[in-house]
Amino acid sequence: MTRKAVYKGLEDVVASESSICFIDGRRGVLLYRGYDIRDLAEHSTYEEVAYLLLYGKLPNRAELNSFSAELANCRELPQRLVVIMENFCRRLLPIDALRSCASLLKCYDPVEADRSVEANITRGIDLIAKFPTIVAYYYRINQGRRAIRPDKRLGHAENFLYMLHGKRPGRLDARIADLDMVLHAEHEFNASTFAARVTASTLSDMYAAITTAVGTLEGPLHGGAASAVVRMLEEIGDENNVEKYVKDTLAKHGRIMGVGHRIYKTLDPRVVKIRELARQAGERRGDLRYYKMLVRLEESIRKAGLNKHGIYPNVDLYTGAVYRNLGIPEILFDPMFALGRIAGWVAHVVEQYGDNRLIRPVSYYTGKKGLKYVPIGKR
Repeated sequence: MTRKAVYKGLEDVVASESSICFIDGRRGVLLYRGYDIRDLAEHSTYEEVAYLLLYGKLPNRAELNSFSAELANCRELPQRLVVIMENFCRRLLPIDALRSCASLLKCYDPVEADRSVEANITRGIDLIAKFPTIVAYYYRINQGRRAIRPDKRLGHAENFLYMLHGKRPGRLDARIADLDMVLHAEHEFNASTFAARVTASTLSDMYAAITTAVGTLEGPLHGGAASAVVRMLEEIGDENNVEKYVKDTLAKHGRIMGVGHRIYKTLDPRVVKIRELARQAGERRGDLRYYKMLVRLEESIRKAGLNKHGIYPNVDLYTGAVYRNLGIPEILFDPMFALGRIAGWVAHVVEQYGDNRLIRPVSYYTGKKGLKYVPIGKR
């Protein structure tokens, strides 16, 4: 058999067509449904972006109000699911709890057998609304505290911070959390999204596809970089140690977390905004230590010549600093990724259903051939 080209990790392989997201990694372009992420981050909200991803267009005022109200009305969890969470939340990591709850929500879907586009978008909206509630309930139950019910009067990100901390966040904190979700809402065929589409391509249900996506976040190579960056900063300790850390790490051929990306060979277009959010969150809390260390780290990798090789900061470099200054514990950093990305996942699953072909690549076999079977008594 003639050997076919092998693309490990499916790097640069075009697996399907999609109208949801466009990335040009060499020019630093990221578009959601044709709109530049920088424009969306400057002018929109997460509710507006979620609507855009699901319906393919920006909503007018009436459509946005209706969509936001629908999200608010779907936030609460079934009481039986809360009881189940009370039994397992102290034994599971948050990403495991989120994965389990995403799967169990199928039990409470009154029209589960309806696989129409409308029904799938409706259950997708329900998942988008409930993901923050699951994470907030998990944390408070895990900490032995009373879960706080969602407040329909608050915006999507604002309500999450309220349920997490037990008090209504300030306007700046609410906006920072909202923009973080906007920046993480979609990113083409990343590992979690592609995994969701693979599951959907079997014509499995929405809950199975989203559960698959969440499952990918347990691995440290996808979704876990924000925590790794914070641990790196704690190891560095002070901004005056940054340059030495970078030099020593590169000399050992080590990896600097939050730097480099499979797709981007220039600055990740989300970095400018997430850097600004890290500064704003740090100033609001009166703690710019992480922000200053990260700015110095950016300067150090530039001096080290990494940019010449297409290695630049990615969105994860500043994300952990944003979360820390919003009072979000490190244990929740991985599920925070899912709170933003769930809108993109749902959009991709619906798109996969709409023009489906079972995703089934081939491999190049490197094992033995022609072996003769030996009965067990003669082995």
